[in-house]
Amino acid sequence: MRFGVFYEHQLPRPWHDGDEEQLFSDALDQVVLADRLGFDNAWVVEHHFLEEYSHSSAPEVFLAAAAARTDRIRLGHGIRHTPAGYNHPARTAEVVSTLDLISHGRMELGIGEGATRLELGGFGIPAREKRAMSLEAGEQIANMMTMSPYPGYEGASFSMPCRNVVPKPVQKPHPPMWMACTNRSTIEVAARAGLGALAFSFVDPDEAEFWVKTYYDIIRSEECVPLGHTVNANIALVTSFSIHDDRGDAIRKGLEGFEFFRYAINALVAHDAVPGRSTLWADFQAQRGDITEQVVAAAHAKGQDYASAIGTPDDARRHLRRMQAAGVDQVIFIQQAGQNQHSDICASLELFAAEVMDEFHAGEAERERAKQAELQPYIDAALARKVRMRPLVDGEIPIVRASVAKAVVPTDGV
Repeated sequence: MRFGVFYEHQLPRPWHDGDEEQLFSDALDQVVLADRLGFDNAWVVEHHFLEEYSHSSAPEVFLAAAAARTDRIRLGHGIRHTPAGYNHPARTAEVVSTLDLISHGRMELGIGEGATRLELGGFGIPAREKRAMSLEAGEQIANMMTMSPYPGYEGASFSMPCRNVVPKPVQKPHPPMWMACTNRSTIEVAARAGLGALAFSFVDPDEAEFWVKTYYDIIRSEECVPLGHTVNANIALVTSFSIHDDRGDAIRKGLEGFEFFRYAINALVAHDAVPGRSTLWADFQAQRGDITEQVVAAAHAKGQDYASAIGTPDDARRHLRRMQAAGVDQVIFIQQAGQNQHSDICASLELFAAEVMDEFHAGEAERERAKQAELQPYIDAALARKVRMRPLVDGEIPIVRASVAKAVVPTDGV
Protein backbone atom coordinates (compact mmCIF):
# COMPACT_ATOMS: atom_id res chain seq x y z
CA MET A 1 0.00 0.00 0.00
CA ARG A 2 1.14 3.53 -0.75
CA PHE A 3 0.63 6.63 1.40
CA GLY A 4 -0.06 10.22 0.49
CA VAL A 5 -0.43 13.54 2.27
CA PHE A 6 -3.10 16.00 1.21
CA TYR A 7 -3.39 19.79 1.31
CA GLU A 8 -6.43 22.03 1.21
CA HIS A 9 -4.42 24.81 2.88
CA GLN A 10 -7.09 25.43 5.49
CA LEU A 11 -6.98 28.63 7.50
CA PRO A 12 -9.85 29.13 9.96
CA ARG A 13 -10.59 32.64 11.21
CA PRO A 14 -9.56 34.82 12.97
CA TRP A 15 -6.77 35.77 10.61
CA HIS A 16 -3.67 37.76 11.46
CA ASP A 17 -0.93 39.32 9.36
CA GLY A 18 1.48 36.63 8.25
CA ASP A 19 -0.91 33.70 8.76
CA GLU A 20 -1.19 32.80 5.08
CA GLU A 21 2.56 33.07 4.60
CA GLN A 22 3.13 30.76 7.57
CA LEU A 23 0.47 28.36 6.31
CA PHE A 24 2.28 27.79 3.02
CA SER A 25 5.71 27.71 4.62
CA ASP A 26 4.60 25.03 7.09
CA ALA A 27 2.94 22.98 4.36
CA LEU A 28 6.10 23.03 2.25
CA ASP A 29 8.16 21.93 5.25
CA GLN A 30 5.71 19.06 5.79
CA VAL A 31 6.04 17.90 2.17
CA VAL A 32 9.83 18.03 2.45
CA LEU A 33 9.60 15.95 5.64
CA ALA A 34 7.20 13.48 3.98
CA ASP A 35 9.66 13.10 1.11
CA ARG A 36 12.52 12.37 3.50
CA LEU A 37 10.42 9.88 5.50
CA GLY A 38 9.39 7.84 2.46
CA PHE A 39 5.78 8.89 1.84
CA ASP A 40 4.74 8.20 -1.74
CA ASN A 41 2.57 11.15 -2.81
CA ALA A 42 1.75 14.73 -1.92
CA TRP A 43 -1.59 15.95 -3.28
CA VAL A 44 -2.68 19.58 -3.51
CA VAL A 45 -6.21 20.68 -4.26
CA GLU A 46 -7.43 23.63 -6.32
CA HIS A 47 -10.25 25.74 -4.91
CA HIS A 48 -11.32 29.33 -5.36
CA PHE A 49 -13.02 31.77 -2.99
CA LEU A 50 -13.54 29.15 -0.26
CA GLU A 51 -12.42 31.20 2.73
CA GLU A 52 -11.18 29.24 5.74
CA TYR A 53 -11.76 25.89 4.02
CA SER A 54 -9.16 26.18 1.25
CA HIS A 55 -6.70 28.91 0.37
CA SER A 56 -5.18 26.70 -2.35
CA SER A 57 -6.14 28.69 -5.42
CA ALA A 58 -2.78 28.35 -7.24
CA PRO A 59 -1.64 24.77 -6.54
CA GLU A 60 0.75 24.76 -9.48
CA VAL A 61 2.87 27.37 -7.69
CA PHE A 62 2.97 25.30 -4.51
CA LEU A 63 3.78 22.16 -6.50
CA ALA A 64 6.64 23.91 -8.27
CA ALA A 65 8.10 24.96 -4.92
CA ALA A 66 7.65 21.42 -3.58
CA ALA A 67 9.30 19.95 -6.69
CA ALA A 68 12.34 22.15 -6.17
CA ARG A 69 12.71 21.07 -2.53
CA THR A 70 12.07 17.32 -2.81
CA ASP A 71 13.71 14.39 -4.57
CA ARG A 72 11.47 11.31 -4.56
CA ILE A 73 7.89 11.95 -3.48
CA ARG A 74 5.38 12.09 -6.33
CA LEU A 75 3.47 15.37 -6.62
CA GLY A 76 -0.11 15.65 -7.74
CA HIS A 77 -2.88 18.01 -8.64
CA GLY A 78 -5.51 16.50 -6.43
CA ILE A 79 -7.38 17.94 -8.26
CA ARG A 80 -7.01 20.68 -10.88
CA HIS A 81 -10.24 22.27 -12.14
CA THR A 82 -10.28 21.32 -15.81
CA PRO A 83 -13.36 23.05 -17.32
CA ALA A 84 -12.09 25.76 -19.63
CA GLY A 85 -13.77 28.51 -17.65
CA TYR A 86 -11.37 27.84 -14.78
CA ASN A 87 -8.24 26.82 -16.68
CA HIS A 88 -8.01 26.59 -20.45
CA PRO A 89 -7.03 23.02 -21.37
CA ALA A 90 -3.89 24.23 -23.16
CA ARG A 91 -2.80 26.04 -20.00
CA THR A 92 -3.35 22.89 -17.95
CA ALA A 93 -1.28 20.85 -20.43
CA GLU A 94 1.49 23.45 -20.29
CA VAL A 95 1.47 23.65 -16.49
CA VAL A 96 1.43 19.89 -15.92
CA SER A 97 4.16 19.25 -18.48
CA THR A 98 6.34 21.99 -17.02
CA LEU A 99 5.87 20.59 -13.51
CA ASP A 100 6.74 17.14 -14.81
CA LEU A 101 9.98 18.51 -16.23
CA ILE A 102 10.87 20.44 -13.07
CA SER A 103 10.15 17.40 -10.88
CA HIS A 104 11.99 15.01 -13.24
CA GLY A 105 8.90 12.94 -13.97
CA ARG A 106 7.09 12.97 -10.63
CA MET A 107 3.81 14.68 -11.56
CA GLU A 108 0.30 13.25 -11.48
CA LEU A 109 -2.86 15.00 -12.73
CA GLY A 110 -6.24 14.67 -11.07
CA ILE A 111 -9.12 16.30 -12.92
CA GLY A 112 -12.28 17.72 -11.39
CA GLU A 113 -14.81 20.49 -11.64
CA GLY A 114 -15.70 21.98 -8.23
CA ALA A 115 -18.95 21.65 -6.36
CA THR A 116 -19.85 24.98 -4.76
CA ARG A 117 -21.76 27.93 -6.17
CA LEU A 118 -18.95 30.18 -4.95
CA GLU A 119 -16.56 28.55 -7.41
CA LEU A 120 -18.91 27.62 -10.22
CA GLY A 121 -20.67 30.98 -10.22
CA GLY A 122 -17.43 32.89 -9.89
CA PHE A 123 -16.19 31.48 -13.19
CA GLY A 124 -19.54 31.09 -14.95
CA ILE A 125 -19.50 27.28 -14.97
CA PRO A 126 -23.02 25.78 -15.39
CA ALA A 127 -23.50 23.32 -12.53
CA ARG A 128 -25.35 20.83 -14.69
CA GLU A 129 -22.62 20.80 -17.33
CA LYS A 130 -19.53 20.78 -15.13
CA ARG A 131 -18.87 17.02 -15.24
CA ALA A 132 -19.16 16.85 -19.02
CA MET A 133 -16.97 19.94 -19.35
CA SER A 134 -14.30 18.42 -17.10
CA LEU A 135 -14.17 15.11 -18.98
CA GLU A 136 -14.16 16.84 -22.37
CA ALA A 137 -11.26 19.04 -21.32
CA GLY A 138 -9.42 16.15 -19.68
CA GLU A 139 -9.35 14.15 -22.91
CA GLN A 140 -8.02 17.11 -24.86
CA ILE A 141 -5.37 17.88 -22.22
CA ALA A 142 -4.04 14.35 -22.72
CA ASN A 143 -4.04 14.90 -26.49
CA MET A 144 -2.19 18.19 -26.12
CA MET A 145 0.54 16.55 -24.05
CA THR A 146 1.08 13.78 -26.63
CA MET A 147 0.47 15.25 -30.10
CA SER A 148 2.83 17.45 -32.15
CA PRO A 149 1.08 19.52 -33.28
CA TYR A 150 -2.25 19.33 -31.52
CA PRO A 151 -4.68 19.30 -34.48
CA GLY A 152 -7.21 21.70 -32.95
CA TYR A 153 -10.65 21.11 -31.54
CA GLU A 154 -14.24 22.31 -31.88
CA GLY A 155 -16.16 21.09 -28.85
CA ALA A 156 -19.14 21.72 -26.64
CA SER A 157 -17.30 23.68 -23.96
CA PHE A 158 -14.23 25.08 -25.72
CA SER A 159 -12.56 25.40 -29.08
CA MET A 160 -8.93 25.80 -30.06
CA PRO A 161 -7.04 26.04 -33.36
CA CYS A 162 -4.10 23.84 -34.32
CA ARG A 163 -1.07 24.61 -32.16
CA ASN A 164 1.91 22.67 -30.85
CA VAL A 165 1.48 22.76 -27.09
CA VAL A 166 4.91 22.87 -25.46
CA PRO A 167 6.69 21.75 -23.41
CA LYS A 168 5.99 18.02 -23.45
CA PRO A 169 6.18 15.99 -20.22
CA VAL A 170 8.96 13.65 -19.13
CA GLN A 171 6.53 10.77 -18.51
CA LYS A 172 5.30 9.18 -21.71
CA PRO A 173 2.76 9.40 -23.09
CA HIS A 174 1.76 11.74 -20.24
CA PRO A 175 1.66 11.78 -16.41
CA PRO A 176 -0.85 9.43 -14.72
CA MET A 177 -4.37 10.85 -14.74
CA TRP A 178 -6.92 10.65 -11.95
CA MET A 179 -10.44 11.88 -11.27
CA ALA A 180 -11.99 13.25 -8.10
CA CYS A 181 -14.68 10.89 -6.81
CA THR A 182 -17.17 11.41 -4.00
CA ASN A 183 -19.53 8.45 -4.35
CA ARG A 184 -20.06 5.13 -6.11
CA SER A 185 -21.36 6.74 -9.31
CA THR A 186 -18.24 8.85 -9.78
CA ILE A 187 -16.06 5.82 -9.00
CA GLU A 188 -17.81 4.16 -11.95
CA VAL A 189 -17.19 7.21 -14.18
CA ALA A 190 -13.48 7.16 -13.33
CA ALA A 191 -13.20 3.44 -14.09
CA ARG A 192 -15.03 3.75 -17.40
CA ALA A 193 -12.58 6.51 -18.38
CA GLY A 194 -9.54 4.50 -17.30
CA LEU A 195 -8.65 7.13 -14.70
CA GLY A 196 -7.34 6.60 -11.21
CA ALA A 197 -10.02 7.24 -8.58
CA LEU A 198 -9.18 9.91 -6.00
CA ALA A 199 -12.00 9.14 -3.59
CA PHE A 200 -12.55 12.19 -1.42
CA SER A 201 -15.17 10.54 0.76
CA PHE A 202 -14.69 9.08 4.20
CA VAL A 203 -15.72 5.44 4.03
CA ASP A 204 -15.13 2.51 6.36
CA PRO A 205 -13.17 -0.54 5.15
CA ASP A 206 -16.34 -2.50 4.30
CA GLU A 207 -17.58 0.29 2.04
CA ALA A 208 -14.05 0.67 0.65
CA GLU A 209 -14.05 -2.98 -0.38
CA PHE A 210 -17.30 -2.46 -2.29
CA TRP A 211 -15.90 0.63 -4.05
CA VAL A 212 -12.71 -1.20 -4.99
CA LYS A 213 -14.63 -4.14 -6.44
CA THR A 214 -16.91 -1.81 -8.40
CA TYR A 215 -13.92 0.09 -9.79
CA TYR A 216 -11.82 -2.91 -10.85
CA ASP A 217 -14.79 -4.82 -12.27
CA ILE A 218 -15.28 -1.93 -14.73
CA ILE A 219 -11.55 -1.65 -15.47
CA ARG A 220 -11.67 -5.31 -16.55
CA SER A 221 -14.85 -4.85 -18.60
CA GLU A 222 -15.62 -3.54 -22.09
CA GLU A 223 -17.03 -0.42 -20.44
CA CYS A 224 -13.50 0.90 -19.91
CA VAL A 225 -12.57 3.28 -22.73
CA PRO A 226 -9.58 5.42 -21.71
CA LEU A 227 -9.93 9.19 -21.59
CA GLY A 228 -6.16 9.59 -21.84
CA HIS A 229 -3.50 7.58 -23.62
CA THR A 230 -2.93 5.20 -20.71
CA VAL A 231 -5.05 3.43 -18.11
CA ASN A 232 -4.19 4.44 -14.57
CA ALA A 233 -5.80 1.58 -12.64
CA ASN A 234 -5.56 2.80 -9.06
CA ILE A 235 -7.94 3.75 -6.28
CA ALA A 236 -6.93 6.09 -3.46
CA LEU A 237 -9.04 6.86 -0.39
CA VAL A 238 -8.64 9.71 2.09
CA THR A 239 -8.66 9.16 5.82
CA SER A 240 -8.12 11.19 8.97
CA PHE A 241 -4.62 11.24 10.46
CA SER A 242 -3.06 12.02 13.82
CA ILE A 243 -0.63 9.48 15.27
CA HIS A 244 0.77 9.67 18.81
CA ASP A 245 1.85 7.12 21.40
CA ASP A 246 -1.10 8.11 23.59
CA ARG A 247 -4.50 7.60 21.96
CA GLY A 248 -6.07 10.48 23.85
CA ASP A 249 -3.27 12.81 22.82
CA ALA A 250 -3.73 11.83 19.17
CA ILE A 251 -7.45 12.59 19.37
CA ARG A 252 -6.91 15.91 21.14
CA LYS A 253 -4.40 17.01 18.52
CA GLY A 254 -6.14 15.82 15.36
CA LEU A 255 -9.83 15.05 15.69
CA GLU A 256 -11.23 18.59 15.83
CA GLY A 257 -9.38 19.59 12.66
CA PHE A 258 -10.64 16.55 10.80
CA GLU A 259 -14.20 17.17 11.95
CA PHE A 260 -13.92 20.76 10.72
CA PHE A 261 -12.76 19.42 7.36
CA ARG A 262 -15.90 17.32 7.03
CA TYR A 263 -18.18 20.06 8.38
CA ALA A 264 -16.84 22.70 6.00
CA ILE A 265 -17.32 20.53 2.90
CA ASN A 266 -21.02 20.14 3.65
CA ALA A 267 -21.52 23.72 4.79
CA LEU A 268 -20.02 25.23 1.65
CA VAL A 269 -22.30 23.16 -0.58
CA ALA A 270 -25.49 23.50 1.47
CA HIS A 271 -25.33 26.94 3.09
CA ASP A 272 -25.45 30.49 1.78
CA ALA A 273 -22.19 32.45 1.83
CA VAL A 274 -21.24 36.11 2.16
CA PRO A 275 -17.91 36.73 0.39
CA GLY A 276 -15.29 38.17 2.71
CA ARG A 277 -17.37 37.48 5.81
CA SER A 278 -17.10 33.73 6.30
CA THR A 279 -17.87 32.26 9.73
CA LEU A 280 -17.10 28.59 9.05
CA TRP A 281 -14.89 27.97 12.07
CA ALA A 282 -17.15 29.88 14.46
CA ASP A 283 -20.23 28.06 13.19
CA PHE A 284 -18.46 24.72 13.49
CA GLN A 285 -17.36 25.46 17.04
CA ALA A 286 -20.87 26.46 18.05
CA GLN A 287 -22.35 23.28 16.58
CA ARG A 288 -19.67 20.89 17.82
CA GLY A 289 -19.29 22.06 21.37
CA ASP A 290 -16.62 20.71 23.69
CA ILE A 291 -16.90 16.97 23.06
CA THR A 292 -13.27 16.00 22.66
CA GLU A 293 -12.89 14.39 26.09
CA GLN A 294 -16.06 12.39 25.53
CA VAL A 295 -14.56 11.03 22.32
CA VAL A 296 -11.30 10.26 24.12
CA ALA A 297 -13.16 8.31 26.83
CA ALA A 298 -15.16 6.36 24.25
CA ALA A 299 -12.01 5.52 22.27
CA HIS A 300 -10.24 4.27 25.40
CA ALA A 301 -13.28 2.17 26.29
CA LYS A 302 -13.06 0.34 22.96
CA GLY A 303 -9.48 -0.67 23.74
CA GLN A 304 -8.01 -3.05 21.18
CA ASP A 305 -11.19 -2.82 19.11
CA TYR A 306 -10.41 0.82 18.31
CA ALA A 307 -9.03 1.24 14.77
CA SER A 308 -8.45 4.64 13.21
CA ALA A 309 -5.64 6.69 11.74
CA ILE A 310 -6.32 9.12 14.59
CA GLY A 311 -4.82 7.12 17.44
CA THR A 312 -1.74 5.13 18.36
CA PRO A 313 0.52 3.40 15.84
CA ASP A 314 -1.25 0.13 16.68
CA ASP A 315 -4.65 1.75 16.09
CA ALA A 316 -3.51 3.02 12.70
CA ARG A 317 -2.02 -0.37 11.83
CA ARG A 318 -5.33 -2.14 12.50
CA HIS A 319 -7.22 0.40 10.41
CA LEU A 320 -4.79 0.25 7.49
CA ARG A 321 -4.68 -3.55 7.44
CA ARG A 322 -8.41 -3.51 6.78
CA MET A 323 -7.97 -0.94 4.01
CA GLN A 324 -5.19 -3.05 2.52
CA ALA A 325 -7.38 -6.16 2.66
CA ALA A 326 -10.14 -4.19 0.89
CA GLY A 327 -7.76 -3.65 -2.04
CA VAL A 328 -7.13 0.09 -1.62
CA ASP A 329 -3.99 1.09 -3.53
CA GLN A 330 -3.22 4.30 -1.67
CA VAL A 331 -4.39 5.90 1.57
CA ILE A 332 -4.18 9.69 1.59
CA PHE A 333 -3.89 11.29 5.00
CA ILE A 334 -5.85 14.40 5.91
CA GLN A 335 -3.51 16.01 8.43
CA GLN A 336 -3.44 19.76 7.67
CA ALA A 337 -6.99 20.59 8.71
CA GLY A 338 -8.72 23.10 10.94
CA GLN A 339 -6.28 24.39 13.52
CA ASN A 340 -4.08 21.29 13.69
CA GLN A 341 -0.60 22.43 14.63
CA HIS A 342 2.45 22.15 12.38
CA SER A 343 4.56 20.58 15.12
CA ASP A 344 1.92 17.92 15.82
CA ILE A 345 1.56 17.12 12.11
CA CYS A 346 5.32 16.65 11.74
CA ALA A 347 5.49 14.49 14.86
CA SER A 348 2.69 12.29 13.51
CA LEU A 349 4.40 11.87 10.14
CA GLU A 350 7.66 10.90 11.84
CA LEU A 351 6.04 8.41 14.22
CA PHE A 352 4.03 6.81 11.42
CA ALA A 353 7.13 6.42 9.27
CA ALA A 354 9.13 4.97 12.17
CA GLU A 355 6.56 2.45 13.42
CA VAL A 356 3.91 1.72 10.80
CA MET A 357 4.92 2.49 7.22
CA ASP A 358 7.45 -0.29 6.62
CA GLU A 359 4.90 -3.06 7.15
CA PHE A 360 2.76 -1.73 4.31
CA HIS A 361 5.61 -0.79 1.99
CA ALA A 362 7.12 -4.27 2.31
CA GLY A 363 6.23 -6.25 -0.80
CA GLU A 364 4.62 -3.24 -2.51
CA ALA A 365 6.81 -3.45 -5.61
CA GLU A 366 5.99 -7.15 -6.02
CA ARG A 367 2.27 -6.46 -5.52
CA GLU A 368 2.40 -3.75 -8.17
CA ARG A 369 4.15 -6.05 -10.67
CA ALA A 370 1.62 -8.84 -10.10
CA LYS A 371 -1.29 -6.43 -10.36
CA GLN A 372 0.06 -4.91 -13.59
CA ALA A 373 0.63 -8.33 -15.13
CA GLU A 374 -2.92 -9.42 -14.28
CA LEU A 375 -4.49 -6.21 -15.59
CA GLN A 376 -2.33 -5.75 -18.71
CA PRO A 377 -4.59 -7.75 -21.09
CA TYR A 378 -7.58 -5.69 -19.96
CA ILE A 379 -5.62 -2.45 -20.30
CA ASP A 380 -4.48 -3.41 -23.80
CA ALA A 381 -8.07 -4.17 -24.77
CA ALA A 382 -9.27 -0.87 -23.32
CA LEU A 383 -6.64 1.11 -25.24
CA ALA A 384 -7.65 -0.71 -28.43
CA ARG A 385 -11.23 0.53 -27.91
CA LYS A 386 -10.15 4.17 -27.65
CA VAL A 387 -11.07 6.38 -30.60
CA ARG A 388 -8.02 8.56 -31.05
CA MET A 389 -7.72 12.03 -32.51
CA ARG A 390 -6.15 11.73 -35.95
CA PRO A 391 -2.74 13.41 -36.20
CA LEU A 392 -2.16 15.85 -39.05
CA VAL A 393 0.34 15.11 -41.79
CA ASP A 394 2.63 17.92 -42.87
CA GLY A 395 0.45 19.08 -45.76
CA GLU A 396 -2.56 19.38 -43.46
CA ILE A 397 -0.93 21.57 -40.82
CA PRO A 398 -2.36 25.06 -41.29
CA ILE A 399 -0.09 28.02 -41.77
CA VAL A 400 -0.60 30.66 -39.10
CA ARG A 401 -0.25 33.93 -40.96
CA ALA A 402 1.74 36.69 -39.33
CA SER A 403 -0.03 39.93 -38.61
CA VAL A 404 2.09 42.71 -40.16
CA ALA A 405 1.44 46.18 -38.81
CA LYS A 406 2.52 49.26 -40.73
CA ALA A 407 5.71 50.78 -39.42
CA VAL A 408 5.10 54.14 -37.81
CA VAL A 409 7.77 56.71 -38.63
CA PRO A 410 8.19 59.32 -35.88
CA THR A 411 7.72 62.87 -37.07
CA ASP A 412 9.16 64.64 -34.06
CA GLY A 413 12.76 63.69 -34.72
CA VAL A 414 12.91 61.17 -31.85
